[in-house]
Amino acid sequence: MDSDILVSRTSTATTMQGATGYLTIDLAALGRNYRKLVSMLAPVRAGAVVKADAYGLGADRVARTLYSEGCRHFFVAQFVEALRLRPALAHDAQIFVLNGLQPGNEIACAEMGIVPVLNSLAQWRQWSAAARILKRCLPAVLQFDTGMSRLGFPREERAELAAALRDGSNVEILFIMSHLASADDMDSEQNGEQFAEMSRIADEFPGFDISFANSGGVFLGDAYHGVLARPGIALYGGAPNAGEKNPMESVVSLNVAVVQARTVPAGAKIGYGGAHVTQRETRLATIAAGYADGLPRSLSDRGAVYFKGIRLPIVGRVSMDSATVDISALPEGALTLGSLVELLGRHQTLEDIARDAGTISYEILTRLGDRYDRQYR
Repeated sequence: MDSDILVSRTSTATTMQGATGYLTIDLAALGRNYRKLVSMLAPVRAGAVVKADAYGLGADRVARTLYSEGCRHFFVAQFVEALRLRPALAHDAQIFVLNGLQPGNEIACAEMGIVPVLNSLAQWRQWSAAARILKRCLPAVLQFDTGMSRLGFPREERAELAAALRDGSNVEILFIMSHLASADDMDSEQNGEQFAEMSRIADEFPGFDISFANSGGVFLGDAYHGVLARPGIALYGGAPNAGEKNPMESVVSLNVAVVQARTVPAGAKIGYGGAHVTQRETRLATIAAGYADGLPRSLSDRGAVYFKGIRLPIVGRVSMDSATVDISALPEGALTLGSLVELLGRHQTLEDIARDAGTISYEILTRLGDRYDRQYR
């Protein structure tokens, strides 16, 4: 067994011996990534996007680590995520719900001290009505659509919103925001188009602070930063800009166990549908990870795992609970029942897997299953 993997496997007392996979989240690297972004943004503040259970890595552990690094602004997508996260953080940490609230959640949100991001006049009216019921001013963030056509006040609602703000309101606007659609592509014209639209909005709604930059936006320059940036994928080690060298540290590693090793003759059909047929005698290993564990089916006959730096291609279709790899490049007997191979780590990054799967690193992270033994270090 690879000595590096052995250390990972025995590094914590809570490690479940005999697990079929070991997912390691390096909280120290997470902290260093946050500090790097803070240094790039200074004096602008850096929040953290911890939606989707911190991109699948565990929102409570991730958020507490970032809080210890000085982060006080945390963004989730849904109210239920905010409810789960609230007990993990001190009261001076603010939690924002990017999708706003569904009708009926307003009073509970206010009582928990959670801040909704209002995206429409309908959400504005609901939150304002809750403030009247509670007889106090409630905080909120206003999100504007600057060209992504996903969330935020559309252009046709801006005049009515501005009038409501001029007439006085029981809603305290903490800042206004929008979301960059193409910030991962530093050369995209859409970045400049959205910046220009955000500037027009700032003129229409003067006096409010602005939050604009996501992970990619941090690297577009000071003009995009506003007063509060909202990095997400960069915190977790993903590349913030496509085609550029990744400046962030890897946070996640994943090693998966071998279930069975065998030798098959030429002409053997492998996996569902017999999609792969061996051209020669081939040594195979079946590993205990499939699409239910976040290994995309699109990696069939395209992706790979690694053992001691040697690439072992996936052959045949990825199944729900397993995948088969060609281990002919290894000495006979190198992999046996319980041996661990690297899916994510020193030799294969999130971007490598995403490229081979025809997807993005976000999807790889958020789909990692709950059957792995998770280790935080």
